[in-house]
Amino acid sequence: MFGTLYLIPCPISDATAVSDVTPEANAAVINSLDYFIVENIRSARRFLSKAHIARPIDSIEFRELNEHTTSPREIEDLVRPLLEGRSAGVISEAGVPAVADPGAAVVALCHKKGVRVVPLVGPSSIIMAMMASGQNGQSFAFNGYLPVKEPDRSRAVKRLEARAVQERQSQIFIETPYRNVKLFAHLLQVCSSDTMLTVAADITAPSEYIVTRSIGEWRKTASPDIDKRPAIFVLGR
Repeated sequence: MFGTLYLIPCPISDATAVSDVTPEANAAVINSLDYFIVENIRSARRFLSKAHIARPIDSIEFRELNEHTTSPREIEDLVRPLLEGRSAGVISEAGVPAVADPGAAVVALCHKKGVRVVPLVGPSSIIMAMMASGQNGQSFAFNGYLPVKEPDRSRAVKRLEARAVQERQSQIFIETPYRNVKLFAHLLQVCSSDTMLTVAADITAPSEYIVTRSIGEWRKTASPDIDKRPAIFVLGR
């Protein structure tokens, strides 16, 4: 009998307690596991310690799945214990695993092998930004990172803006935190004045900032303080 793969959310912000953003029911699942597939072992150990896991941290087996875990054989090795009947938890660096996260590779293989996959409730910066944006939540798309270099970046922004206008579909994307300011300035330069832009930074943290304005309104106000802060951007109409 196969084990079960649990997708375990963790806080987005280090300043947030685990109990503030995840339900109590998650604790029972976490306490039942002694095998975790994680993006970063150090971060995962810190999360489990903050979650007050019942078993000693040193008794737990951790295996990393990140941008360096690329070969099919490595993914097979991670899933093998589940095929032998052992259950596992997947933990991302922050938020929910397998969404804009390497954990998706293990999830895909588990489906292929017939292993049950169970997502647990917890914070997702993408969904929470969409929820708080006031933009179209009936139709939206997450686009990941935009190109860094020109003219590719301008073309990508104009393409997303066109979809937001023509399809009334909210367009969500992210940037490496140290490039946030440059991306924000670029959006003000490239987009039309009546296009709506949501900037959501430090979601769930005490410093949380979520504001939606038209590009024209953003041009008349001071730029948000989003340098080196995890942020989500949403374009809409």
